[in-house]
Amino acid sequence: MSSKRKRIAVFGCSFTSRYRSNLCRCFNIAAEELDLDMHYFNSLGKIGYKNPLYGDSEFDMYEYVDLSQYDGIVFDGEGYNVEGMADKVIRKLRTAKCAVISISSHVDGFYNIDFDETGGIRALIEHFIDHHHFTKIGFMSGYLTHPDAQARLTEFRKVMSERGMPKDGAGIFEGDFWFNKGNEAADYFLSLPDRPEAIVCANDYMAISLSIALKNRDIRIPEDIAISGFDGTIEGKEFLPHITSATRERLDIARKTLRLLVDLADGKQNTEPDLIIRPRPVFDQSCGCVPLNYRKEAENLNRVYDLTRSYGFNIYDAEASMLKLNKVETVRSMETVFSENSVNFGEFNAFFLMMHTDYEKHPSCNSDFTFPSGKFIPAIWIDKKNEYTGCRRNFDSTYLIPESNSDRCHFYYIMSVNFAECVFGYSVIEMSGKDIFNEFYTVWLLNLGITLENLLKSDRIRKLIRKLENLSIKDDLTGMYNRRGFDNKSRESLASLIEKKTVCTMVIDMDGLKFINDQFGHYEGDRAIKSAAEIIMKCCDSGETAGRAGGDEFYIFAVDYSETQLARFISRMKEFIREFNENNPKPYKIDFSYGTYMTETDSSGRLEDLLKISDSHMYEQKLSKPGRRK
Repeated sequence: MSSKRKRIAVFGCSFTSRYRSNLCRCFNIAAEELDLDMHYFNSLGKIGYKNPLYGDSEFDMYEYVDLSQYDGIVFDGEGYNVEGMADKVIRKLRTAKCAVISISSHVDGFYNIDFDETGGIRALIEHFIDHHHFTKIGFMSGYLTHPDAQARLTEFRKVMSERGMPKDGAGIFEGDFWFNKGNEAADYFLSLPDRPEAIVCANDYMAISLSIALKNRDIRIPEDIAISGFDGTIEGKEFLPHITSATRERLDIARKTLRLLVDLADGKQNTEPDLIIRPRPVFDQSCGCVPLNYRKEAENLNRVYDLTRSYGFNIYDAEASMLKLNKVETVRSMETVFSENSVNFGEFNAFFLMMHTDYEKHPSCNSDFTFPSGKFIPAIWIDKKNEYTGCRRNFDSTYLIPESNSDRCHFYYIMSVNFAECVFGYSVIEMSGKDIFNEFYTVWLLNLGITLENLLKSDRIRKLIRKLENLSIKDDLTGMYNRRGFDNKSRESLASLIEKKTVCTMVIDMDGLKFINDQFGHYEGDRAIKSAAEIIMKCCDSGETAGRAGGDEFYIFAVDYSETQLARFISRMKEFIREFNENNPKPYKIDFSYGTYMTETDSSGRLEDLLKISDSHMYEQKLSKPGRRK
């Protein structure tokens, strides 16, 4: 990567929407012209605007974004659909040392790209008046609490008054900037005593919904009522009739924004904090300026058919991938599934899934994970062009994006990977061209989040099962095998013998435990038992199996054992006892009586018989000790 190339960050929501996907492409075109790297921080918000399980937590990722690495920042606040989240991002961006430009909403303290809302609306209204000679013009507003709706309605009234017409024209209807109010608006305008000749809509989506509602009521467009929209969306261009509109010049926005950021990063002074983007009116079929071209529309229908067919295949790929991810048992196997099946959202050069780690370096899908340390580790690392070779082990999480050895411009898209309130980390993808991924990439990320949640739950269940198993075969006080665990482990070793081997059993009994309990209490007696168990376990370094049979008695079993190993075991046990007693501040000492037995046997050997002989040897030794305590 060129050390001189500037980095620009873009913060926004729903980049795969039709408007913003084209906006990203325009920014990438402008970035390549200026030799810039682009980092897009994309959020989904609450999916479908109604899902409480997704939205708020994905913004936690922004806490770990180091803004000092950027030479300029672009803020697209219009797409955020979770209440308060645009403000949360703004507060983060106010800490940046570089310039920040807001491109879709005015933010005090930032540089702003302001749209000439009034100029675009005026051009459409004057076109209806001057070109089509309409005098009865209605207006479909967005919801009137929105500043864009207020500005566009104000300009409509101003133009109507200037032209000597009623300021409310043929009627005003409050819409929703979406597709839900078309029928209500159609009924309103058709119920007026003086039906409008034309209706200006405050955006293309309402123009489309109104057109559909009017056509369902046998109203021809534009012959009976002409329609215009605003914003110049792709949907408006594809709808029949094509919607007359005023388009936001996305490439103009991108070029002016990035040029200003570069100039500011280079120390050049800017006397005007805001830039004005003037919408360009596009007069089309819905006002009657462009006739219907049947051949062209047939080609468009064929293109839509191809897209629909491709969409169907992409759904099949998504369904198959969901089934494969559902069978994943490890994080590393997720990489295999993604690498082999990620074919339905566009060509990409690289994909990385970075996971949170805690201060003990547990990844976020591990049930031992506590809370984020601010460090990340790669979970999925796909580098199709080998531009990031050698970086996986040396990834520096403070940068968020792996360093590339390529000298071309890079366009990265960074998104949170989470499930409900559980944030696992973030993803980074670099597409092969200037276009952003389609919506199926979002489906992939959601499924990766679900898979990580399942892995987390599975890890919890496995550890719980292991804990329950340990409770059934482990001694609570000492942590070594209990009688059941010792018997099971030892019998498994015996059953595995194909030919005769030398086996060894030992029975070890503490001396004087009753005295310790009577004189110092059972708490101190338990402490002495734990100390005895630790001494015995320290001696078991040659394949011996040790267990607490109960009380103060311990068993040892070993397969393929020798007299030399036994002598070493006894010698080390005595040495550890001596060290403990020398360092023990309590007024008692630990000592053992023990009995051992070695013999040759195969799988027919009986553990009970072997232990019984060792036990008798232990009692012989215990009884031989002078002044012994029970």
